[in-house]
Amino acid sequence: MPNKAFFSVVVTCGVLASPAVLAEQLWSDASLTYINGQNYKVGDDKRQVMTFEHASGHNWGDTFFFADHLRSENGTKETYFELAPRVSLSYLTGKELKTGLIKDVYLAGTMEGSPSFDNYLAGVGVGLNVPKFKYVNVNLYKVNNEKIADDEQVTVTWALPFKVGKAEFQYDGFIDASTAQDDHAAETNFTSQIKWDAGKQLFNTKKPIYVGIEHAEWKNKFGIDGVNESNPAFMIKAHF
Repeated sequence: MPNKAFFSVVVTCGVLASPAVLAEQLWSDASLTYINGQNYKVGDDKRQVMTFEHASGHNWGDTFFFADHLRSENGTKETYFELAPRVSLSYLTGKELKTGLIKDVYLAGTMEGSPSFDNYLAGVGVGLNVPKFKYVNVNLYKVNNEKIADDEQVTVTWALPFKVGKAEFQYDGFIDASTAQDDHAAETNFTSQIKWDAGKQLFNTKKPIYVGIEHAEWKNKFGIDGVNESNPAFMIKAHF
């Protein structure tokens, strides 16, 4: 019988396609990414990763969904996904919470799923106005873990577009930092991408086609004390 993660993916796709959700949609973006790295920790060190991402903004908040499909050189295959909706407190209260550095305040949640576990995160978040950045978000979560003790996590995401001559680039990524518990170490995952919009410059595409490098610095990966990953990987990312 299919596991909970399978049903969660089906539900997620249904939610993202729902007219009720899309009725107040302000913007959306989808992309496919291919990554090839060879310094992974925990399992085979050489892997190819195919990622689908979908982000959207609505009058009530925003959503972010991604699914990773990993194929290791030793034949191992894995699938992992996250669904992260945020509900605007400005929308809920009818009062504009934008002030200075703060764009808005949110109720934030995330579901993490794979064939072996489902984790649930709930907390609060803020969108920040930072000069030159496309976005900067900070979320604080209480995490309900299925396989290890519950902990707390802070997640920071950002995107910084910039130009070198006529060439357009973007530096973006995330930091996940979670607290230690009796059965696992404190964990920090700092993953970022620096990428050139080859599609626009070479082929005049309307949506970006990026070529670049993803770099992951992961301390105590999966909460395993002393398992540290430093992994640069080639990437191609096409938006549509």
